[in-house]
Amino acid sequence: MKRRKRDMNSRAFDKGYQAGVSGRSMDYCPHENMTHRQNWISGWREGRSDQWDGLTGVSGVHKLRTL
Repeated sequence: MKRRKRDMNSRAFDKGYQAGVSGRSMDYCPHENMTHRQNWISGWREGRSDQWDGLTGVSGVHKLRTL
C-alpha cells in the first residue's frame, strides 16, 4: 500500500519543532521558500518554548506526532 506524502508545510513545522526542542539555532533553517521557512520558524519557536518550559525527553512525548 502506498503512503501519501505529507504536506510540506506540516513537515517543515515538525522539523522546526524538533530543531527547537533540541536547542539548535534558528540560522539552521534549510528552506528557501518563504512559506516553508515561516512554518519551520513557527515550529522552531514552539519547540524552544517547550524546551524552556521543561518539556524535553519523556515529559514532552505527548507533543510529538506519530510519523
